[in-house]
Amino acid sequence: MTNTLLFEVGTALVIVALAALLANQLKFSIIPFLILLGMAVGPHAPEIGIFDFTFIESSEIIEFFGRIGVLFLLFYLGIEFSVGKLIRSGRSIVVGGTIYVAMNFFLGLIYGFATGFPVMETLIIAGLLSVSSTAIVAKVVVDLKRTANSETELILGIILFDDIFLALFLSVMSGLLLGGSTTVFGTIISVLISLCYMLLFFVIARKGTPILNKLLDIKSNEIFILVIFALLFFVAGFSEKLHVAEAIGALLLGLALSETKHRERIEHLVIPFRDFFGAIFFFSFGLSIDPFSLGGAIWLAIGAIILTIISNFVAGMISGRKAGLSHNASSNIGLTIVSRGEFSIIVANLGLAGGLMPILKPFTAVYVLILAILGPLLAKESKNIYKFLNNIFKWENKKKNRSPLPHKSL
Repeated sequence: MTNTLLFEVGTALVIVALAALLANQLKFSIIPFLILLGMAVGPHAPEIGIFDFTFIESSEIIEFFGRIGVLFLLFYLGIEFSVGKLIRSGRSIVVGGTIYVAMNFFLGLIYGFATGFPVMETLIIAGLLSVSSTAIVAKVVVDLKRTANSETELILGIILFDDIFLALFLSVMSGLLLGGSTTVFGTIISVLISLCYMLLFFVIARKGTPILNKLLDIKSNEIFILVIFALLFFVAGFSEKLHVAEAIGALLLGLALSETKHRERIEHLVIPFRDFFGAIFFFSFGLSIDPFSLGGAIWLAIGAIILTIISNFVAGMISGRKAGLSHNASSNIGLTIVSRGEFSIIVANLGLAGGLMPILKPFTAVYVLILAILGPLLAKESKNIYKFLNNIFKWENKKKNRSPLPHKSL
């Protein structure tokens, strides 16, 4: 059995590696490839000689590796984000981020109720429709060489604001879904515990930096990484005991460490683990989905995809124009941040962990899969899309008409 387990895990890692190589060759996000390959194998897959693609023996350990992947993804997000960065961010970022999150969340609520979902499922759908993929968006901006563009600062600011919303949303939903309370009072207490727990880490991030700097002043990389990982897994596990999602515990620890002088050292040591276990997370998510069960979720997901594309474009245009950007630059915002990925899956997994409807899994799979593919393509073709829309809405003509007339000399 041990030999079978090791061989199955090795086979799974080969599949993950092949997906990474294919994505690299096509210069595309690895996320859809990993989800698709995960869906292609699993319990419904055949056995070919010594290769057992059902992964029956190894399913639990692959799923556990996937959980570790979530911890590293959100821990790294916390390290990247800092309270100081938020305080220093401009008014346009706060306004743009609020417009983006509010519009997506509100339309998500409408869509959830309109399609007949109960309240909790609707909240999860609204949440996963509201969070873009930081990894894909950042990669798109770099790959398209747009880091110096006028709209890029606002794009990154909106993504940062979106990440903060994600942390708050997961904290609240953890209290609602995992708190185990059946009364209104008990639910309020669970939510308050989650929010107070989150506030504690914000305070540590702002006030406890000198102590953390001293505690982590370790010369040996071996001991340093052992301490960091011990903290990561302990805080994640302790968070679960408080009925706060383990992923939120990882994010909050990253947030607390983001203000220390050891931030860059932690990033450097964590990135390989984030990439390795993060890839297994997406593969594990695909592995848990029976492709023959997607039928009932496809049209539901397509409706959400259309809504997301429209909502993101409109939110991007409003945010960009309020920040004083051109119509062209504003349209780039909405078309760049439309990608969905790791965080939408994390939101859906929280709902599933809370015992919500199983259709959330295939719905999220189709939704993320298509937008992880469409998002980079829409960003790449943003110039042509803008030209097409400008022919309809005549934005450039309106701009010229508002220009002051040249002074005529007598």
